[in-house]
Amino acid sequence: MVVGSSPRYRRTAMSLLHTAGQGLLMAAGMAWKTGWSLVLGFAISAVLQAAVSADALRDKLGRSSARSVAIATAAGAASSSCSYASSAIMRTLLKKGAALAPSLAFLIASTNLVLELGIILFLLLGWQFTAAEWIGGLVFIAIMVPVSRVLIPHRLVEQARRHEEEESGHDHGAMGLKGDTWRDRLRDPDALPTIAGAFAMDWRMLWKDLLAGFVIGGMLAAFVPDHFWQTLFLSHLPPWERLLADVVIGPLVAMLSFVCSIGNVPLAAVLWGGGISFGGVLAFLYADLIVLPLIDAYRRYFGMRMALAIGATLFVSMALAALLVGGGFELLGLLPPQHGDAKASMTEFSFDYTFYLNMAALALAGWLFWQSRRRAAGDDHHALHYG
Repeated sequence: MVVGSSPRYRRTAMSLLHTAGQGLLMAAGMAWKTGWSLVLGFAISAVLQAAVSADALRDKLGRSSARSVAIATAAGAASSSCSYASSAIMRTLLKKGAALAPSLAFLIASTNLVLELGIILFLLLGWQFTAAEWIGGLVFIAIMVPVSRVLIPHRLVEQARRHEEEESGHDHGAMGLKGDTWRDRLRDPDALPTIAGAFAMDWRMLWKDLLAGFVIGGMLAAFVPDHFWQTLFLSHLPPWERLLADVVIGPLVAMLSFVCSIGNVPLAAVLWGGGISFGGVLAFLYADLIVLPLIDAYRRYFGMRMALAIGATLFVSMALAALLVGGGFELLGLLPPQHGDAKASMTEFSFDYTFYLNMAALALAGWLFWQSRRRAAGDDHHALHYG
């Protein structure tokens, strides 16, 4: 009898196909639950790119003072929620003369303090996670400042500024709009096509990374059982020993998941439903800034030594922040209940608020892409006419 045609082989193959199908369905569910917030994040980022030039922001971030870090934190909180787009903006700031601490503060704030991330956390995990994410983001930045001074010497920062990049990517600097203030720049007749172009450019650069993140997250949720996560995160240990271990393990798991700051929330819900500690899930959420594709992006931007130094700085800072915030919430008795139906909720589709928000986001994205194509066609026509 041919082995491949045996009943046992067919059952195994069918089981694997079924699980893979569940993983793809989970990935689609993660994308569906978070799609509208991704569009919102990229749209906000595009407006800021047009309204606030990196040159102007750099002038306010040239020193590692408390004021510069506070300005960078506020700017980041109002900016993109996608770690990939935020890393590109951080690169522009640092390359154009911003100090290291404000540049990293912008990076952390733009992925941990944004409104849409808090909304997604509230909807999927509860208000406690939203509060812990925002409080933890501020603690994360406060810890990062002294840690970066220890782990990243000034000489290495200057080398990173001069590093010749393998790929230029796209520049989030000044976009040619006229005006001294953000109001003046947004009144420029070219403001709308410029915003649309920035929106489309970010999506074209990052859609493959986002797709990979959702698929990997979905497959992990489908193929990895809850008891594996409980074993990996040392759930048998006493609470405080477990917390100490989980804030280290969480970032390591996130590094391998490839999922960005919004995309890792559904997988965090799966981990929380599977019994992982509150602090461990927080550390996982904070760690979207050190996923392997981003470490590689830091390498392209600044060189390998700087990429490893940034990764180490962020790792130490996020682990300590998760330890302090997670432990504080436990001591105050503010932990949300753990639900085991997170996976089921990811694969349930209905005509609820998510549907209507996604339809609105799809309309907005389609309109901005259309505007960007009109701008590109106009530029091509202009080049042909005057070339």
